[in-house]
Amino acid sequence: MRGAIIHGAGDVRFEERPDPTVVEPTDAVVRTVAACVCGSDLWRFRGLAPVPQPKPIGHEYVGVVEEVGSRVTTVQPGDFVVGGFLHSDNTCAVCRKGMHSNCLHGGGYDGCQAERIRIPNADGTLLATPGQPDADLVPSLLALSDVMGTGWHAAVCADVKPGSSVAVVGDGAVGLCGVLAAAQLGATTIIAMSRHADRQQLAKEFGATHVVAERGDEGAARVRELTDGIGADAVLECVGTADARLQAVAVARPGAMIGVVGLPHGDVPTDQLFWQNKGFRGGPAPVRAYLPHLLDLVLTRTIDPGKVFDLTLPLADVAQAYKAMDERRAIKVLLQP
Repeated sequence: MRGAIIHGAGDVRFEERPDPTVVEPTDAVVRTVAACVCGSDLWRFRGLAPVPQPKPIGHEYVGVVEEVGSRVTTVQPGDFVVGGFLHSDNTCAVCRKGMHSNCLHGGGYDGCQAERIRIPNADGTLLATPGQPDADLVPSLLALSDVMGTGWHAAVCADVKPGSSVAVVGDGAVGLCGVLAAAQLGATTIIAMSRHADRQQLAKEFGATHVVAERGDEGAARVRELTDGIGADAVLECVGTADARLQAVAVARPGAMIGVVGLPHGDVPTDQLFWQNKGFRGGPAPVRAYLPHLLDLVLTRTIDPGKVFDLTLPLADVAQAYKAMDERRAIKVLLQP
């Protein structure tokens, strides 16, 4: 088969790779129907994270099961499936607490921007749709493997409740899905911090009630104007840079919770958090914990997070997908084998 290999900064290639096989009796092999490029993949593409040697890349997927190990019972060949960006057994003590991204027996994949994928812990990772989904649902199902689950996690960690005021820092796919999550959880004031017209429009479609384009002190002042002069009840930090974290703290009211899901690069302003009673919680999203509910919302067409995909390319053009996202010509690129 073929798949994406990152060789270094700015260097992603579509190359021959060994076909995945069932290694453990709990494995499944999935034929990829759709994959995509994640904002976190761009850290390596931009040279901001090391690539010591060529490595398969990608962690988001939907597909059709081709083969299962002897101990797999919940999915079978022919099933259309989605799984989170990390595999998990769904049975260990940590999974039972709902934190599947820290599963005692879990981990990552050997690159999902590929024609086929080996899925460890298939029973604990994959959920099958009832029959083959309509083609127009595939983008939203793909979004559940990471960005929708991650945006949802940001909202949960920020303790978004009915009637909350929410500020979302970051207008990438995760931030936009955070807006959608906040709306689903009942927030009544949802402020998208965005400077790009196309992303502002999508944020409004997802439920944003206000858009703030300013940054820094000016941006914080604008958020306070919209929140009784005190800042947002809940803040979703969906970028990961030091500037984004500082912005998130600045727009949070005293006593607010900040949900942090951006891949971290930079320190946390501990003193500011302490003296203003602001909370800081988050990390890699336990997508498997949220997946049953989110899958139902997509299948009933209650939400359409697939709108974050504004460019579709053949998987063979994966290098162009990275460039389009790096140059902000696309919010998120869907890849089709």
